Amino acid sequence: MIIIDKELVSFLVTVVFSFLIGLEVKSYREYFHSRFEFGSIRTFTFTGILGFVFFKINIYFYILGFFSLTLFFLLFYYFKLKENKASIVTFLAISITYTFGPLSIIKPLWFIALIFVILIFGLNVKKFYPKITQKINLNEIETFAKMVLLSAVILPLLPKTKLSYIELSPFKIWLIVVVISAISYIGYILQKYVFSNKGYFLTGLAGGAYSSTATTVVLASKASVNCLNSITAGIIGATAIMYFRLIIIAYIFNHQVATKILIPYIVLGIFGILISIFYLKKDLTTQKSDYVDNNPLELKTAFLFAFLFIAMIVITKFIHAHFGNLGLEILSFIIGFTDIDPFILSLLTGKFTITISLIAKLIFIATASNNFLKAGYSYFFSKKRCIISTVWLIVFGVINLILAYI
Repeated sequence: MIIIDKELVSFLVTVVFSFLIGLEVKSYREYFHSRFEFGSIRTFTFTGILGFVFFKINIYFYILGFFSLTLFFLLFYYFKLKENKASIVTFLAISITYTFGPLSIIKPLWFIALIFVILIFGLNVKKFYPKITQKINLNEIETFAKMVLLSAVILPLLPKTKLSYIELSPFKIWLIVVVISAISYIGYILQKYVFSNKGYFLTGLAGGAYSSTATTVVLASKASVNCLNSITAGIIGATAIMYFRLIIIAYIFNHQVATKILIPYIVLGIFGILISIFYLKKDLTTQKSDYVDNNPLELKTAFLFAFLFIAMIVITKFIHAHFGNLGLEILSFIIGFTDIDPFILSLLTGKFTITISLIAKLIFIATASNNFLKAGYSYFFSKKRCIISTVWLIVFGVINLILAYI
């Protein structure tokens, strides 16, 4: 068996990655017609080798080499400033290249490979600046940063002691909010940045991952002049995806309930997709859709969801205590005409003295009335033009009611 020396592997990795970075920098200059020349392909390759050799000799040699490289760049940069041709990007790239040698020795291969990939992407991202700035709502970045703060910093600090009446801790309440917000946000990102120009059908599918109700309203409004078959497909597809979304949420928070709704909702989801495809094939238009620029990750939405979630637990406990199972069934039907997520999550996570079968039944009822609500939206927002999608949503609602009482 041939044993390859580890230092030889580290050296070869350093040479190859340094050479490739040099090539990428050369491409970067050619693309942007940069006159700021600081090193060629050979310079980057030799810089990587020097970093490797100096680090192997002595750490002080390595540090001295970096200071020498920096000093040389400062002199170069000074003269280029006079010509208004200065740029620091190349220096940053060559400085990172200088670290490849030590990294290949003291870190695993995936680490230096990851830095290499990020550096390549960093050099290429400028090409996509115009597209990025046109499509990204800058408020989303701020909102996402706040959500990261609340989920990665604040969440671990919340007390894990259960609140007496609802029998859930503040930590778990906010964790539920974070999970649901993440699922909704993924659907929103898919709809806005992946499927925004892929037609009403794909936009409807992506929209169903975060809000089938909002997607129905938007698509039905688009149909107020002419209800294309692709819009009908998108509306039905959004509800089909809703079933898969509810299965995922149920499996995350209550595996037993998930097994109860799994088969019916998989069948309904697939059935809805097939119906959507049927109407999609009848549409010969290539009209593009508009995404819904309504960020579900806004903080006020998250706090409202947390409030509604707690309120649903309290209301559900009260109704069950005073009106029994029949009261819960009526409540679930009424809730379906609003936002069903907080109610369904209260059923999945709340410590109620009700059976798993009853929880599944209440979910079926809430989903049924929610489908009736979307049917009304489809009918009125399209100015009575989306009759087909309206009928199918009513059918889905009736099937849900049948599932609840069989």
